[in-house]
Amino acid sequence: MSTTDKVIEIVAKQLKRDPTTITVDTDLAEAGYESLDVIETIFAIEEEWDIDVNFNANSESIDNFKTVGDVVKMVDAVLAAKGLA
Repeated sequence: MSTTDKVIEIVAKQLKRDPTTITVDTDLAEAGYESLDVIETIFAIEEEWDIDVNFNANSESIDNFKTVGDVVKMVDAVLAAKGLA
């Protein structure tokens, strides 16, 4: 399963929606995401890939977390930095 597919699955589970309704262009706020959802998604990502995501919900980094595609890019960057991509 690709990073994109897995992130979509995680986001869909968090939103309690069918993954086929989620795309990389899905805006998380418009889809109903709240700050706790972001944190729970980060935890799920860390668990899924056994990585540590440097994310502070109180910083400007949350502005880079607007769409599912943004989440995929973040995961891919962390995986690449760890030599796992």
